[in-house]
Amino acid sequence: MIAASVIWGSLAWAWPAVLLAAAAFAALLWGYGGGPVSPLVRSAGFALKALGIAALGVCLLEPLSSGTRPRPGANLFVVLADDSQSLTIRDSGASQGRAETLRRLLDDKAPWLVRLGQDFDVRKYRFAERLSRLENAGELAAAGTASALAGSLDTIARRFRDRPVAGVLLLSDGSATDLADAWLSGVSRSGLPPVYAAVLGSERPIKDVRVGQVAVSQTGFEEAPVTIRAEIEADGYQGRRLVVQLLDLAGKLLEQQTVTAAETAEPQVVRFRFRPEKPGVNFYELRAGAESELAQFDAPGRSLEATLANNTRLVTVDRPAGPYRVLYVSGRPNWEFKFLRRAVAGDDQVQLVALLRIAKREPKFSFLGRQGESTNPLYRGFGDQDKEEKEQYDQPVVVRLGTRDEIELRDGFPKKADLLYGYHAVILDDVEAAFFTADQLLLLEKFVSRRGGGLMMLGGAESLAEGGYRRTPIDQLLPVYLDAPKSPPAAGGYRLALTREGWLQPWVRRRQTEEEERGRLAAMPPFETLNRVANIKPGASVLAEVTDSAGNRCAALAAQRFGAGRTAALVLGDFWRWTLRRKPGEEDDLAKAWRQTIRWLVADVPQRVQLDVDRRKDRPGAPVEIVASVRDAEFEPMEGARVEFRVITPDGHEHALRGQAGGEEPGTYTAGYLPASRGAYRVTASVAAADGQSGGEAAAGWTEDPAAEEFRRLAPNAALLEQIAEQSGGEMIDPERLEEFVAGLPNRKIPVTERWVYPLWHQPLVLLFAMLCLTAEWGLRRYKGLP
Repeated sequence: MIAASVIWGSLAWAWPAVLLAAAAFAALLWGYGGGPVSPLVRSAGFALKALGIAALGVCLLEPLSSGTRPRPGANLFVVLADDSQSLTIRDSGASQGRAETLRRLLDDKAPWLVRLGQDFDVRKYRFAERLSRLENAGELAAAGTASALAGSLDTIARRFRDRPVAGVLLLSDGSATDLADAWLSGVSRSGLPPVYAAVLGSERPIKDVRVGQVAVSQTGFEEAPVTIRAEIEADGYQGRRLVVQLLDLAGKLLEQQTVTAAETAEPQVVRFRFRPEKPGVNFYELRAGAESELAQFDAPGRSLEATLANNTRLVTVDRPAGPYRVLYVSGRPNWEFKFLRRAVAGDDQVQLVALLRIAKREPKFSFLGRQGESTNPLYRGFGDQDKEEKEQYDQPVVVRLGTRDEIELRDGFPKKADLLYGYHAVILDDVEAAFFTADQLLLLEKFVSRRGGGLMMLGGAESLAEGGYRRTPIDQLLPVYLDAPKSPPAAGGYRLALTREGWLQPWVRRRQTEEEERGRLAAMPPFETLNRVANIKPGASVLAEVTDSAGNRCAALAAQRFGAGRTAALVLGDFWRWTLRRKPGEEDDLAKAWRQTIRWLVADVPQRVQLDVDRRKDRPGAPVEIVASVRDAEFEPMEGARVEFRVITPDGHEHALRGQAGGEEPGTYTAGYLPASRGAYRVTASVAAADGQSGGEAAAGWTEDPAAEEFRRLAPNAALLEQIAEQSGGEMIDPERLEEFVAGLPNRKIPVTERWVYPLWHQPLVLLFAMLCLTAEWGLRRYKGLP
């Protein structure tokens, strides 16, 4: 703290002054020792003359007043003003809006600013999306679409890191759009000067309905794969009915719900469950308002709310488009494949490719064929094939179904990564491990762990432990241990039931309500074939169980993550029995189950081109970062590729961008784009390899809705400003008492100060005081008749 102190300029006169004062006091005592007057008069005269002599004696020591003060113009002081749209709000009962109040406070002729400029080098700034200089109050238009409070304070700390800054006066309503908990926790260590925060606005309730946090979740549930969860907040509408609408960008109403505003500050949660009309990137708009005021959306001038900018929010739903390719491998033709193929036949997003073995490999004996014949006689008479193309005795006979051309799977199960990685999921059904070579089994393991594909094994007679998969790479992938069960299964059918985790997985359920789902499970027929497993691996989830006639339970459906992919095991071998009791006209639950299961298998499988959009919410006004991760046919990072981005703006204009190689990971290409307006943006990426061949395409999208973030809270966030001020070493300031604040600044901790000295003895008042004391004593003696 800066405080004044008293020092003595001529201490060499201390002893002479003491001796003279002692002699004078002795003479006074002798002179006033007796007399005809009362003791009171003697004491008064003695005191007056002693004070006069003491004042003159102190002057011999030359007392000086000394202290420190800010060196004029040597210290910087930053005035930081909020210039975002949230200042257009007029608080309840206020005669002017927050922006008008701010312009009045920052008028160049304001007394506090004039006083501040006398001691400090004042730097004035404004902030919205970014920080900029402020020349005069007239430049404050309250038109910024964001409040980069954290970024602006960081910029000030960096810009003046090596300069003496006495403090930052922050004039804001605290509506920051770039704050994060990590930033708040590091304010005290950021080198930020003391922040003196003045809150603009009052805490009085403002009439407003707004759409708060919005989350989009997607599942494999066929009826409603997309769920939009929105929090609806309302002030001044307690107990009134609010309408929440879901619309597409064309303005078509898709769904509407009604809720009642709570009496407390708790938001009302609304969920919209629906199935988008088409896959890919889709955009929607959420709209909320009082039921009696819906017309305000069409006539904004009639709005009864403080603002309509936060009544709507844009939502992006990205359901990746296929086609997803699933490879089904079976050791024999069976009923399971029939119903699986029928289930996905009408789904244009799924392509089922089957590799069915119709005859196992045979030992090759010379007497099995004609003399000199080495090929399988099963193919005798089927065209004039070359000897190399005909199936050999010791090779299995397979049938290919659903292939895109005559070359696909011609040599059986893929032996190379680029061939297998073209699929998104693999289903193994009733096929033993010996069907695959050791390299193919290892390739399957890499397909899941490295490529990120999905793998599911069905519980046929030659699957799991019965298929000899123990101690193979597939054993590591599966969510179940392939040890032999401790007890044999009981006789009778197996009843299926969902576990607690199964109830939480939409792709496992078939009905939208619990009551309907329990009725469906009760009506399911018992199953007869079960390839029992002993235990579940740590980290795996049991989604369904079966119970035998003796009451013993066994896992029926288990799943887990493995590396970049996921695996599942369905130990039932006759899942197709489910559909046998279906009556005409009833929903085909088995077909729905297979479709949802396959959707789950391929849901998170990465594509060769992955396109992501980073909106950088922590940096308002910064360009959107478009990132493409490119892989080759073996899913290794593709370097030296040519990546072209094409951005389509809300008004339909296109902008071409060239991707630049960069990032921490190889095969990553980025580009920046600065959105100019609110709305929905689409972006596509086209990749060409170094040799000119196409490397694939991808699409993504994002929405710009800055007003929804800026107006997500209308009341001033005084608690936030107080936290920033406290952690930076500042304090809260009343905006109407800025003159008092500026007047007290010299008494605070200032980086650059200077010392001042003021002579207390060399003042007319000191001499006048001594003369008055002596004159009064002389007058008192004359009045009383003393010598």
